[in-house]
Amino acid sequence: MLRKTLAVAMVAAVTGLAACSAGPTPYQPAAGYDRGYSEQKIEPERYRISFKGNSLTGRETVENYLLYRAAELTLQSGYDTFTIVSRDTDKDRDIRRTGGYSRFSYMYFSPRWGWVHAWDPFMSSPARYDEVTRYEAFAEIVMSRGPKGSDANAFDARQVSENLSASIQRPVS
Repeated sequence: MLRKTLAVAMVAAVTGLAACSAGPTPYQPAAGYDRGYSEQKIEPERYRISFKGNSLTGRETVENYLLYRAAELTLQSGYDTFTIVSRDTDKDRDIRRTGGYSRFSYMYFSPRWGWVHAWDPFMSSPARYDEVTRYEAFAEIVMSRGPKGSDANAFDARQVSENLSASIQRPVS
């Protein structure tokens, strides 16, 4: 009975910790393998920008964050407009299994046998398979000064920043 109670407590603790970190990727710089935006300067006015989201971040959000970062970087660099030279969004699909047969191992002390390593199999809810999709958007931009002109791939950085700023979710500290 004690072993099963411990097993249930362990499963609840792990589930609780996993729930704390759940949520879409906020607008933030990527650090190492983490999700977020990154950029690489190619030439004085040309950058390669990307935004990588987790499985809870939709495609539209990832693409909006990419555009917002392009506008933000353009304004920070002292330019007015940016032109998207190339743009793409990758989709990464995976199948995630939850539930089903699990194994809980532990050790206990027996006066007769000493320390004993044991395990208990138990069934959680039936196994469930979910498709998980993650998006990453890429763009190469060229920055310039002055009005954007008639190019359909050119954007006014101030307007993009103003129009998308309400939908930008920053990390909670």
